[in-house]
Amino acid sequence: MDTPAKIVMEAVRTADHDRYLSALYAPADKREALFSLYAFNAEIAGVRDRIREALPGEVRLQWWRDVIAADDPEAGAGHPLAQALLRTISEHNLPKAAFDNYLEARIFDLYDDPMPSRTDLEGYCGETASAILQLSALVLDPAAASRFAELAGHAGCAQGIAGVLLLLPLHRRRGQCYIPADILAAAGTSSDAFLAGEGDPAAGRAVEAMVALGREHLAIFKDGARALPASLRPAFLPLALTQAYLAKMAGSAQALAGFGVRISAIRKHWLLFRYATRGWS
Repeated sequence: MDTPAKIVMEAVRTADHDRYLSALYAPADKREALFSLYAFNAEIAGVRDRIREALPGEVRLQWWRDVIAADDPEAGAGHPLAQALLRTISEHNLPKAAFDNYLEARIFDLYDDPMPSRTDLEGYCGETASAILQLSALVLDPAAASRFAELAGHAGCAQGIAGVLLLLPLHRRRGQCYIPADILAAAGTSSDAFLAGEGDPAAGRAVEAMVALGREHLAIFKDGARALPASLRPAFLPLALTQAYLAKMAGSAQALAGFGVRISAIRKHWLLFRYATRGWS
């Protein structure tokens, strides 16, 4: 019979292989906690795909809010991921407010409302991808993590924007548009038009603007990442893959295609090994 820790680890390996590979570079005694954070992220990100209407999704997010807010360690009894996450929060003294803000931001996923602006997108990424990065850093080295909170903000924006582009085929099938309305308007299109077709030059311009925005945040991260201590590298390792994804998307309409953008397994392993051993020097 699989242990709760193995169930959580397998959930990450299946749902978020990039973060799974990154966590393997963390010290052995930190991996279980990282896997619980990454499995939680994957679980919440997948709520939309397991519901037919938004209200049951909100109920599910509220269940997680209640479990995390409870001081009772048995609040997640019978749910391996909830138990693992509560243990991580307790053992590493993680701020519960970060999880509450994360779940509040994820309500957006349940609806088909367009993303209003670049600022709103950056805020969404800050409460989701950036929060997971910062929480991971707190698990690895709480003393150092606080010095790199702003860096985690830019890293999460780069990661989140790349994720939006990677998930364009899925979002289109859902009828969702995460590309901000102001970026779409500047490109000469709208969320409805963007979702309707793949060959529109304006849609390509909007994607290029998104790639540029992701690379802007990535450049700020890379400049500051030179000072990252080795203890925090595993938390930020996914940015090595984010950089590769954004580079592959630049100047290409491939991000709009039904099959999205992919990086070979060999290249992923090489990039992770390179940055795990050398950092961003």
